[in-house]
Amino acid sequence: MGDHRKPEPDVGEAKPPPGNPELRHRLDRALEAERGWPADSPWVRRAVEDLPRHLFAPDRVWVWDGSTYVPVDRTADPGRWAELVYPQPDEATVTQVTDGLATSSLSCQAVVVDMLDSLMPEPGHRVLELGTGAGWNAALLAARAGPGRVTSVEVDPGLAEAARARLGAAGAEVNVVTGDGAHGWAESAPFDRLIATYAVDEVPWAWVEQTRPGGRIVTPWGRLGHVALTVADDGRSASGWMQGLATFMPSRGTGQGLPWDRIRGTVPAGTAGPFQQPLRRLHDEVSLLFALRVVLPDVRITTRAYDDGVSAWLHDGRASWATLDARAGDPAVACQGGPRRLADETSRTMEKWLTAGEPSLYDFGMTRTPDQQFIWTGDKDTGPRWTAASGQCEAEWGGSVAGIAG
Repeated sequence: MGDHRKPEPDVGEAKPPPGNPELRHRLDRALEAERGWPADSPWVRRAVEDLPRHLFAPDRVWVWDGSTYVPVDRTADPGRWAELVYPQPDEATVTQVTDGLATSSLSCQAVVVDMLDSLMPEPGHRVLELGTGAGWNAALLAARAGPGRVTSVEVDPGLAEAARARLGAAGAEVNVVTGDGAHGWAESAPFDRLIATYAVDEVPWAWVEQTRPGGRIVTPWGRLGHVALTVADDGRSASGWMQGLATFMPSRGTGQGLPWDRIRGTVPAGTAGPFQQPLRRLHDEVSLLFALRVVLPDVRITTRAYDDGVSAWLHDGRASWATLDARAGDPAVACQGGPRRLADETSRTMEKWLTAGEPSLYDFGMTRTPDQQFIWTGDKDTGPRWTAASGQCEAEWGGSVAGIAG
């Protein structure tokens, strides 16, 4: 298989508060301690040093207080603002909240770095970015590809305008346009590299069409990880491996579904019984969670470990829910309600994953053709395919069909 593993806008002039150098250094060293700086792409670290996050952060950022997002303004609380702009490597900075939901952010530094490494841009490459946001990622791309080589598409006119101003102030020559990223930007195609900063469940075929044969596409997929695809020589498909695990915002207009408590409060329990699979692994194994996400894309899973056991909460955002609970010395128990039997679907999926040899996140790949998108493990031509049939909760596994969840 090869070695595909990988260890409200307010522009104004950026005036970093006292302590920013210390916070920048802390974030840099924390990423170094995690071995997050890519050895194969040393340019990424230099670009981050030259174009620090605070240059692209608005004067107001947001933080979750446990029940809602609350604003933190740079002028009112510069220290707290700086801490939110320079968090830990795996934490994002929320820069826009709409109707109570986070709709734009400065992505966590670890993921930005990893995705840029996965993209493999070279000087002179023509790059298309989808989802400009604050403009930071576009600036980093321009530092590598060169002035005028990056086009960035942003659906929100206000964000696009603010990003243009920040990029200009930082000396980054990026063409920021307003449009729907799902359509790419055909008038400047073809591109050598294409990168999206928001999650999609299905890679738009327009992205493949607008990337040259041999070109590379990197995008968050399914809000749980990101994938790197290489366009085939004939331009009629793109394939590649999953690159890492992270949580991403979906594209604008993507429904969030009903929350767990609302579903559980209106749908009574239907059945209760034993859960035969090792529940602790559902909490511990990110590759198992990824497999579940592949075959049950609409199911949300939350787990929590205790000193004496593990619990999990599942729902599909519509009308079905399940709880799983295991305490030390006792068999795991499932309770489920609604038209779908989410506990049963999860159990069957876990059994399939175990039977398949417990494939890791990095054993999964994707192929996109004009007509379909499919996920495979091992080999794109001969390996088992993992697909989810909408509404039927079925997955094709090496020619057989089995009920599963995601």
